Amino acid sequence: MFGAATLTPMTIRAHHRFWPARLPHAISTPDTSLWENLAVSAKRFPNKTALIFLGTQLSYAELLAGAEKIAAFLQSVGVQKGDRVVLNMQNCPQLVMAHFGILRANAVVVPVNPMNRAEELKHYITDPDAKVAITTADLAADLASASNQLPAGQGLQHLVVTHFTDVFDANVSGDDAPPAAWHDWLFTRHALPTLNGGQLHAWQEVLACQAHLGPVLAGPNDLAVLPYTSGTTGLPKGCMHPHRTIMHNAIATSVWSGSTHENVGLLAVPMFHITGLTSVMHAGIYLGATLVVMPRWDRELAGRLISKWQVTHWTNIPTMVIDLLGSPNFDKFNLKSLVAIGGGGAAMPQAVAQRLFDLYGLRYSEGYGLTETAAPSHNNPPDNPKQQCLGIPFMSTDARVVDPETLKELPQGESGEIVIHGPEVFDGYWKRPDATQAAFFELDGKRFFRSGDLGRVDEDGYFFITDRLKRMINASGFKVWPAEVEALMFKHPAIQEACIISTQDSYRGETVKAVVVLRASHKDNTSEQDIISWCRENMAIYKAPTQVQFVDTLPKSGSGKVMWRALQEAEVAQKK
Repeated sequence: MFGAATLTPMTIRAHHRFWPARLPHAISTPDTSLWENLAVSAKRFPNKTALIFLGTQLSYAELLAGAEKIAAFLQSVGVQKGDRVVLNMQNCPQLVMAHFGILRANAVVVPVNPMNRAEELKHYITDPDAKVAITTADLAADLASASNQLPAGQGLQHLVVTHFTDVFDANVSGDDAPPAAWHDWLFTRHALPTLNGGQLHAWQEVLACQAHLGPVLAGPNDLAVLPYTSGTTGLPKGCMHPHRTIMHNAIATSVWSGSTHENVGLLAVPMFHITGLTSVMHAGIYLGATLVVMPRWDRELAGRLISKWQVTHWTNIPTMVIDLLGSPNFDKFNLKSLVAIGGGGAAMPQAVAQRLFDLYGLRYSEGYGLTETAAPSHNNPPDNPKQQCLGIPFMSTDARVVDPETLKELPQGESGEIVIHGPEVFDGYWKRPDATQAAFFELDGKRFFRSGDLGRVDEDGYFFITDRLKRMINASGFKVWPAEVEALMFKHPAIQEACIISTQDSYRGETVKAVVVLRASHKDNTSEQDIISWCRENMAIYKAPTQVQFVDTLPKSGSGKVMWRALQEAEVAQKK
């Protein structure tokens, strides 16, 4: 696995002094598809538990068999190599099975945030030209509604629907039992919606498919995953990840953390997100490890699951750790099995990191990555982490800080744009050659990706975030792009103009605030809460403004552009 890459000399940089002992600076990526990782693990460990979900255990052999059935079904309804298939689910075994089933069909997974509503979902159908989607019954109505609102020929032709209870016992009790507040969500049997011009298929129908399964055709350079990321303008863009980019980071994550097939990982971060998808799911399946799957976050359930299943590795966002440590039942949990803990999306408070170390000898390892870099491009060395720090460039990765205007590399300590070169970097944006061209440039004969984040490098080669070039709000690790929220808000009949800014939040760190100009006809009959409620109904909950401020006008430049920065600076000044 390491031989070819280590033959190519790499420039020794300051951070290599802190490199994990006995690990190479670079690894070579296998010339196989991601599907092969599941096939190999199932062959090696057929009876080993792959997934644990609310008390139900699924072996590698069972996971493989289910994925092959899904692949056969997809091919039977016309899915061909390179076709895009929407996967819209919260964490559950069906998501893992469907993900690998899509890959086995030589198709492309389009992971979609299940918080998205019908208006948002239209884009995830039309932009990738998806004709097939797989979802859970609680989300099926929104997905069908989105498809039904599209012009003829642009909607879905097939929609596969599963209930959570298709794979676990609704009578589960004890430490594995879900919180009472989840019962309606998990246990309700929903009536299947109508799909105009298309067919609906129940999960059991798909798993009973007897169609012939064609050969594996996808290779390392074929498109595997098309996750979407938003930006400063326009609708979300698809990031083209072939098998090799995801494969590199799945393996590198495993090697970096000293992982083996005996790992027990807590899968609490969502698998529609690039971190959960790559660094937890794909890394775990590659190893042949066991993954304890949580459908969504709940601190009490997390504490019980870590304790019962002796979880060894936990990738998370810091707010999860903060929440768990704040549980009134914390003293009842046994977290001594944990040997590795870390994550990203937000800075880990020093006091919380110290408490983890004092209690368990655990050093919280922060990392940094983007959808475009298949999760980590930087990570803190497990034995030499720095707090509130992105870490050092990841395995096989060259990262620099450059002047955003001249694109010339800057000296140590100076703030500039973080740029990244490595085998984990995506191929470009789907159908967006203009955006792809703008995102890359050449330096020292290498193709670097422009992160849009401003940072600096210290004397040891560790990277630190200093600011953002891109207009983005980080709400508990969820990236909120104001332009996308504004575009959705303009659909409200009372809104004449809207500008999205961030404001402080004691728990989320940042939260979303909307500065709104109402139409004259609606000023007397529209409240701030009306706007908030509408947003919650029409967009993912983490995007929806938690605060609304009505104003008569928005500040504008001479060219007529809204001066969002002036509003943002005013908000910051007010909070001081």
